[in-house]
Amino acid sequence: MRKQPKRRYTSDLRQEQAAATRQRIAEAARELMLEHGYAGTTMADVARAAGVAVQTLYTSCPGGKPGLARLVYDVTLAGDAQPVPQSDRPQVHAIIAEPDPTRKLELYAAMATGVFQRIGAVHRVLRAAASAGSGDVGIDELLADTERQRLVGSRGPADHLAQVGALRAGLTVDRAADHIYALTSIEVFERLTGICGWSAVDYERWLARTLIDTLLAGQGGGAPAHEVSPPAPAD
Repeated sequence: MRKQPKRRYTSDLRQEQAAATRQRIAEAARELMLEHGYAGTTMADVARAAGVAVQTLYTSCPGGKPGLARLVYDVTLAGDAQPVPQSDRPQVHAIIAEPDPTRKLELYAAMATGVFQRIGAVHRVLRAAASAGSGDVGIDELLADTERQRLVGSRGPADHLAQVGALRAGLTVDRAADHIYALTSIEVFERLTGICGWSAVDYERWLARTLIDTLLAGQGGGAPAHEVSPPAPAD
């Protein structure tokens, strides 16, 4: 009985050390990739910058260099290297706990904007590597996987809004998830902020308002055109 807390302490300490190592590796790799591109960043360079052995790099990033890119993406997306699912993050808990559906979507828009600000530069580097035709299928798979995860992840807020009775009439959970997936595309964020010159605050307010108008009951505007039943043919 006395040894059990010690084992838990040892296990927790190892997890903290592993997370710290992943964080250090991810930060070093991100800086090098942003400076030199994906192709111009080597595993040896990252190991040296992170102060770890190359073997440690391969252990922490299964799959070689694409695995390293995945680590960089995941850590940048989450904001840290802690093995905590997105659904267990404080921001998500705050959205779930908020009783007002409108405020829920405002908080969701704020969270999405923060993610885009963190991940944008990394995403551009990975897209550039994929479009360069380097033949590294790992990067193509990583980008495809992130899109699949985004689509699956969009189901969570759609489900939650349905459970609290906030979805507007005629809008299914699946279609609501599709709306969320499309509106929270990083490409939309980049075009509005990078090309149209919007600030991050402008984007966040637009995203919140658009999500509210699109998803919530009693927000006016009716259903989008593709969801409205066609008129009955004239006699």
